[in-house]
Amino acid sequence: MSIDVVTPDHLRELISTFVADHQTRSDVRDWWREPLLATARADDRFNILSEIAADDHLIPSDLLSDAETVIVFFLPFKASLGKENATGKFPCRNWGLAYEDTNRLIGLIAQKIADYLTDRGFKAAQTPATHNFNPEKLMARWSHKHLAYVSGLGRFGINAQMITPAGCAGRLGSLVTNAVIDDSPVVSEEELCLYKKGEECLKCVSRCPVKAVGENGINRQRCWDRLNFNLKHVQALAGMKDSTNVCGKCVVDLPCSIKTG
Repeated sequence: MSIDVVTPDHLRELISTFVADHQTRSDVRDWWREPLLATARADDRFNILSEIAADDHLIPSDLLSDAETVIVFFLPFKASLGKENATGKFPCRNWGLAYEDTNRLIGLIAQKIADYLTDRGFKAAQTPATHNFNPEKLMARWSHKHLAYVSGLGRFGINAQMITPAGCAGRLGSLVTNAVIDDSPVVSEEELCLYKKGEECLKCVSRCPVKAVGENGINRQRCWDRLNFNLKHVQALAGMKDSTNVCGKCVVDLPCSIKTG
């Protein structure tokens, strides 16, 4: 099969149409806003992952030996979902349902992109949307957030979440390909977090119900313990999958939840 040229705009149009069509299905809830996507050449920039993420973090060539490009996308939640989850100290049921539905959608989007690339003579490789982490270190060996940072899709907030031009309330997915695609960052600012820019905020710190989020970072074990408690003991999450470890309090009702600036 002949090899075609693939551009970031091709991929953005592909996933935008796919998400819009997906939400018209009768069995799908309308959780999401317009997706974002960034691409980055799989070069030495990604060697920093072992320093800023897990020390055993993979690099693109570990997923695909001839990787040329990293593709990262973000599915931002609608404001109404965040508003619903902002109430109380425990997650609402819709937040858990949206988490499950979004993980499925991330897999579908990644496969859609992979099929698009394969049809044009390229290869692609991916990892799951979630629970691909070391259970002892509580750090992912393929962190979509850190890949998004390197690729210019967003910047880290005090809450250790990725703040994008569409906010931080949403979920990320990524894959690698041997297609050569130009860099297409969507942010160029050094910081998007108000506090990191020298302004007053820290609202994500005050919103964490177990004080896992602090001015100097996040206590991963305390956060993880809370997620497990929620799944086992919060009635609103009854019957959900064993992987539905959710809270979301530190990404809702913030200046950066839905948009930045």
